[in-house]
Amino acid sequence: MSKVKDRKLAKQGKLSYEWARSHMKILDNTIMRLKKSKPFKGITLGFCLHITKETSVLLTGAKELGAKVVACGANPLSTQDDIAAFLASQGIHIYAWAGETAKEYDWCIQQVLNHKPQILTDDGSDMNIKAHFDKKYRSLKILGATEETTAGVNRIKAVEKKGKLRFPVISVNEAYTKYLFDNRYGTGQSTVDGYLRALSLLFAGKRVVVAGYGWVGKGVAARTHGMGCKVIITEVDPIRALEAHMDGHDVMPMSDAAKIGDIFITCTGMTSVIRKEHINKMKDGAIVGNVGHFDVEADAKYLLKESKSVREVRPNLDECILKNGKKIYLVGQGRVANLVAAEGHPPEVMAQSFSNQILSILHILKNHKKMKNKVIPVPNQIDEQVAKDAIKAMNVKIDKLTKEQLSYSESWT
Repeated sequence: MSKVKDRKLAKQGKLSYEWARSHMKILDNTIMRLKKSKPFKGITLGFCLHITKETSVLLTGAKELGAKVVACGANPLSTQDDIAAFLASQGIHIYAWAGETAKEYDWCIQQVLNHKPQILTDDGSDMNIKAHFDKKYRSLKILGATEETTAGVNRIKAVEKKGKLRFPVISVNEAYTKYLFDNRYGTGQSTVDGYLRALSLLFAGKRVVVAGYGWVGKGVAARTHGMGCKVIITEVDPIRALEAHMDGHDVMPMSDAAKIGDIFITCTGMTSVIRKEHINKMKDGAIVGNVGHFDVEADAKYLLKESKSVREVRPNLDECILKNGKKIYLVGQGRVANLVAAEGHPPEVMAQSFSNQILSILHILKNHKKMKNKVIPVPNQIDEQVAKDAIKAMNVKIDKLTKEQLSYSESWT
């Protein structure tokens, strides 16, 4: 049972899936290594992820490992409809299409939970939150969950802090082989991809304001700087601000950056980063977008609801004429621009993130009885295994410590 936009798109989706899988050797090797033992046999896995070609490799892989797989999208606008159709054709229960309303988005999550999954894999924690606080699902016997993104980890940690966490959650986002690569290189590249598709403008010479200098902000800043942009960083953390300064970027408050920026990209996971007062200071023609998980970082509601006029001038680009007469352009309605206006992260980097997911799901399955109801990091052995698989897939060779070096590292003389 599935609900997708158009099942006739399955053939096109299959081509995208094959392209992605051929570039996800790390994940493919992980799946093939486990396939014979069918470790997920008899288990229902519930996924709330962006439905992209990369995600299709994870979901079909979980099915190959024996699981009943049920999935929905992690954002109302990010589903690739050809991929959803392909997944439905492969016997995966999927409820996802691009352009869902808020009500439809919630309904899709409910459909996944109605299948009574034993393990959840989430991106943003919408499904985890519903499993915890919707009365209909409190009786579900969930062994554990994994969380893919920073915003989702923050939300589920808030649940833990209140003592309301019902099952253990592995924070895949905090694995070294995830955030050092997916967040930095993946989001860095796909953000530029999304903005270029929406805008088709020259980046060189423009002032790009990057809000937040975590791993996502670092990646976006590095890529835009490499394209010839003058990068401005806004931050609330003094250590990250200092790091941005020493990396050669200008650092200033958003109230100052708003006056001079050409392109704005929020990367914080925080609400109300670009507010009404900032938007009204922007110059005519400024471009605003967000690559954080939720559409609360830039005040899209103000732009879309309180402007004198709004019209879509290009796919995923709205021209908003403010009451002061200025034109401000909004990318992807303020939602994750790298997924709404483009296709999300490249397959090579998602192979590392999704290998962490597969192995973390397996860890929960084997160890849930002795795991406490806490948010826990990816076990070190999984992180190291993914790194070893990655360098092997990329044909990278490294040295090993000699006996002399091992002895020296353990000596105090």
